[in-house]
Amino acid sequence: MTQLEVPESQNAPLTPTSQKSSPTKKIREKAAQIRKSFQRPKFWILGFGWCLAACAGAANVIAFKSWHLYASHVTGSTSAMAFRLEGYHQGEYGSESLKEACFLVLSFVLGAYACGLLIDKNQVHFLGKAFYGLALVLNSTLLVLAAFLPGRLLPVCFVSAACGLQNAMCTSHFGAIIRTTHVTGTVTDIGSTLGRISMIYLRKGCRRSKLDDVELAEVSVDSRKLAVLMGLWSFYFVGGLVGIYMENIIPGPPERALLLPATFTGGLGLFYMACRKMLKEYIKKLERERFESDLEEAHKVLVHMGSRLHSLETSDHSVVELDEEMGQMIEALHEVEADFENLCRQKSQILERSESMTSKGSSKASKGQSAV
Repeated sequence: MTQLEVPESQNAPLTPTSQKSSPTKKIREKAAQIRKSFQRPKFWILGFGWCLAACAGAANVIAFKSWHLYASHVTGSTSAMAFRLEGYHQGEYGSESLKEACFLVLSFVLGAYACGLLIDKNQVHFLGKAFYGLALVLNSTLLVLAAFLPGRLLPVCFVSAACGLQNAMCTSHFGAIIRTTHVTGTVTDIGSTLGRISMIYLRKGCRRSKLDDVELAEVSVDSRKLAVLMGLWSFYFVGGLVGIYMENIIPGPPERALLLPATFTGGLGLFYMACRKMLKEYIKKLERERFESDLEEAHKVLVHMGSRLHSLETSDHSVVELDEEMGQMIEALHEVEADFENLCRQKSQILERSESMTSKGSSKASKGQSAV
């Protein structure tokens, strides 16, 4: 009975290259996954978020200067509720200050609730079923009403509702959580991101070695996050400065300065609604042209088949050609039928297609690290 011969390749010792190829490949795959966990939003998305942060910073500063209440500080208002409630039982504060804190929190929640009614998802996906334009116009309307309403509590509640609406408008995009009306979480993430980057370099500095692929990927991802976070904080700060100076420049009561962020958000909302309508009409036109092209092609096939039938002979070869032509005609008719069904449902399909195109990077990064 003969023994099975083992190939020489199985008995050959592993070379250093074969031993290192598997770990190197795993490191590269891990580095690629880390890089995909966060993608920097497009520049116009960043500009959109940064400008909204500037508007919120201006509105918050103007509200405090006008009514001595912060409109977007839900954390402070919630703490004030507990503080005022304790003081109310001790007889140190009246019910008016407790009512102010409660109404500010409630107004912010109502603004975010209105955003949930207008925008169906918490990720930026232009076109689709999201009414970003209407949300921005509503934000502007609330700020305009706050600029002209008498009293103290009611106007600042309108500003707080506008902040809640704006903050819920684009909470997440490409793996980064974006908050535009407060910067507590933003500054926290800035500090933690800087700490992670510094720790990577400190470990390598002590070992006197270079960064590997995984560490380079982590530094690259954290650097992109840091750029987004620093932009949000900087624009919020600049918006506050602009709000203070505009309050001193614009004649009339200080709350009239709210017209500046209201004008920006309202104009942006109207511009978006106009562009959205134009883009939808353009997509419908393309679908209509595609349907007409397929219909014309099917007509040409039918005409060609008619001419073939007139010149048909009784040979087997001609019967085979006729069968092929009939198959092509049936396929063309199926295409026309499919295009006709697509044209009947073009409104929903166009919106879903546009949504999937603009949020393609978001689905890939939904499992990434949360930042901003």
